[in-house]
Formats: sequence, C-alpha cells, structure tokens
Amino acid sequence: MQTLQGQSPSSVGRPHPWHAVIHGSDKPRYVAIADVIADDMRNGRLPPGARLPAQRVLAEALEVDFTTVARGYQEAQRRGLIESRVGAGTFVRDGAQDGVGEGGREAAALCGPAPLPAAETAAPAFGRSAARCSADLSMNLPPDIEDPDLLARMRGGLVDVAQDLVDLLRYQEFGGAEQDRQAGVEWLALRGLPVRSERLLVCAGTHSALHAVLGALAKPGDRICAEDLTYPGLRGLAAQLGLEVVGLPMDEDGILPDAFAEVCRTRPPKALYCNPTLQNPTTITLSAERRQALVDIARRHGVAIVEDDAYGALPVGGPVPMAALAPDMVFYIGGVAKVLGAGLRLAYLVVPEARHVWQLSAFLRATTVMASPLTVALATRWIGDGTAQAILAAIRAESTLRQTVARSILPGPAPRSRPEAFHYWLPLPAGWSRSSFAATLRGAKLGIVVSDAFSVNSPAPEAVRLCLGGCDRDGTRGALDMIAHTLSRPPELASVFL
Repeated sequence: MQTLQGQSPSSVGRPHPWHAVIHGSDKPRYVAIADVIADDMRNGRLPPGARLPAQRVLAEALEVDFTTVARGYQEAQRRGLIESRVGAGTFVRDGAQDGVGEGGREAAALCGPAPLPAAETAAPAFGRSAARCSADLSMNLPPDIEDPDLLARMRGGLVDVAQDLVDLLRYQEFGGAEQDRQAGVEWLALRGLPVRSERLLVCAGTHSALHAVLGALAKPGDRICAEDLTYPGLRGLAAQLGLEVVGLPMDEDGILPDAFAEVCRTRPPKALYCNPTLQNPTTITLSAERRQALVDIARRHGVAIVEDDAYGALPVGGPVPMAALAPDMVFYIGGVAKVLGAGLRLAYLVVPEARHVWQLSAFLRATTVMASPLTVALATRWIGDGTAQAILAAIRAESTLRQTVARSILPGPAPRSRPEAFHYWLPLPAGWSRSSFAATLRGAKLGIVVSDAFSVNSPAPEAVRLCLGGCDRDGTRGALDMIAHTLSRPPELASVFL
C-alpha cells in the first residue's frame, strides 16, 4: 500500500489534504491511479475543484515512473473525472461523479479558485479541452488561436463572407478572381516576393499545386532532386507520378551545392524541390548564399526549381524566397495552412511565365476543379483587412514561446531552427534507436514521427520530429516532460516503467 498527501489550492492558504491509497492490484499501475481518483471522488475524499498533485510529485511519492502517472492522469481525463487548466494545474471536475456529496462541494467552494503562478499570469488562456489532444506530437500544424479578440475578428470575417453565400456556392473563375489573385499578390509581398497577378494561380492547397507542377515538369521515369530528408508528401506525389527522387545531403545551411552540381553533371534532373525555410523535418533554413548557389547551378544546367515555402512567413527578417532571386525559373508555392490554419486549404502558386498558367490550368482542373470559393473568399477578406497578418503574428509568438519551452526541457544541444518554428528535430542520444524510442512513447500514448517518414536515402538517421502546435500549451509541456524523462533512462529500462 502506498499513500500520498496532496493539497488542493486555497485562496486563504488552507490546504485540503488528500491521501492517495493504491492497494495491490492486477491492473496496470496507471489504471490503478485513475481508479483511486474515481473512488476518492465518490467517497468525498476528493471534492470537486480539488487540485491534484503535480505528476512528478505523485510519481516520487508513489515510487512509480513519471510516465505511469502521466498515463494515469490521461486515463482519468478520458473518463471525464479531471481537467487540466493552463498555468494552474490538474483539477477534479465539477459534477464529474454523481456520488460526490454536498459536503464535498462545500469544501471545494471554501478552497476557491487556484491562483496562477506569477510566471503564467500574463500568458493567454487556452480553451481547448483535453479531449482534443491525447499527447499527439505527430501532426505538424500551427498552434490554435486562443485570443478572444482575434477570434471575434476572425469570426467577423466569416460573417461578412457569408453575405455572398449564394454566389460562393456556384462555380467560380478558375485560378481565382482578380480580387483573390490581388490578395495573393499582397500576401506574398510580405515575404519579399513581388509578383504580377497574371502569373499567380489560387490553388486548393500546397498538395494540389505541387501535384500540378511536378506533373507538368516531369513524366514517369524522370528524376527530381530533393533534400535527403524531405517532406513526406513529396515522396507520395512522386510515387504516384512515377518519378525517381534523388536525395541531396545537407549541412547546417541546407542542401550542399556540390552534391546538386554533381547530379546535374551526370544525369540532370527535371526539377529541384526544396523547402528552404524552417525545412520539414530538420528546421534548417537555407542561407542567402546557399540559395544563390543553388539557383546558379540550376540555371547553368537548365533545371527548374520548385520552392515549397510552407513556413516562409513565420520567421521575421529571414532570407527572401528563391523565386525573388530567379523569377524566370522558380515555381513558387506559398501555402497558408501552416501559417494561418491547417483547415484553410489554400495556396498561391507563382509560375515563371504567364504561359505556364495555361499549362498548369488543365492539370489543376482535372484534379481539383477549383479551390473552395468559401475558403478563398475568407482568405481574401482576412488579408485585405489585416486579420491574416494578426493571425500570423499570434502563431509566430506562440511558436516562439513553445520553442523556448522545448529547449529548456529536452536534452542535447539546441536545434538549428529559428525560434518561430512549431516543429522540432530531435537527434536521439547514443543507445536509442528511433524504432525503440517511438515504441516506448507509443506505450505512453504519445505520438511522434520517426526519420524514416522523411528519408529519401537509407539508412535514416536516429532522430524524430516533434510537433509543438497540435496540443494546448500544458499538453505540449507534459508531452515534452515525458520525452525528456524517457531519454534520461537507459533504453533497456524504459519499457519497465510503462
């Protein structure tokens, strides 16, 4: 039998004691923790509103592993017993159990609300419920917008767009009406990319644009070059189109020019695909000098460049797009899903010459017909009234905060990323393989992506990608704590504590 005396917060400083008693059981320890929370709620030992001990405190008191307690709290959340409040802690939910008596409710009322720690009082509140995130760091999406004023502004744009709902439910001009293309021109100007509207197509997301460009540039059996660790979507599209992808090695400044030049000399590819800013997955940003070197090599050998600038708007003062260096040979894709919201499936495709618009239009019509008029109209509205710029600033600020948290928690040297990225490339310490690490975290119900998903050449490095935007701030911090704790122990011991 093990016990723990915990405290619930009190506005007048009076602790409410809780003794967690876990008897011997055939059930997994994390289930036993959730069970004792439920039992003590029913018998009144844990009143509504009581704050549970921090996970590390409970782990030490019960002499179990941190991940066991984390899973126990997750199980209790899944049952609807407890909830996490950003900056305050984990609390028993009001009305979570019918068996909680009035005496328990009165005790909770006397305790009052939990005071926020000083470091958190200036932080924005998060409204996302625990059910929307189960410690999943696998999907690369920006943090949710939680600022009430900005959310109201965003909804206002949606209401304004709905005034034209009947028209927006009809087929629209292919590639975007003039006002939509002009909105794209305005948005890309913020990236330091001047374009003319006749060279811009509004597409149904980056995948749609990339599919069309690769299909127009290459035929089955042709080669394209990419980073040796590259966006999985490119690998999938290349496989569909029957294209061979040649991976190019990278250093801290991105693709090695000599490696690209060697491929061009021996068997020139049809295109060079690159994700030059906050590259997925490594977070590398191609330096200005490296961009120019790659452009020069591509021009010398007549190779088109496909620039996927999914994250380019996030950094402040980053290098200008490659399309600004060589507008006559770069196909530029400026998606907004990673900088405004994953559900906004929209991308601005800029082509080297106006004639390419007609070439790509046939391909786009056959695959996507048109971008969603409602989505396009909303993006145009947000760009025109400045809402899009405010969303970008909020995502940038929150991403910077989460990178700071990640660097303070995770072991090893800081990544090469700029602080605005919302994904994190984690090389594993000696002794860990990516497969065993992923399996260990999967046992703790925590999702990550191993390097195999990105690797063009084999073997893949012993590294994983962590996405910091998919959960609320507390969920992300808890997942990072779990990862750091896992890495602090030898791999052969990790499974013992799950």
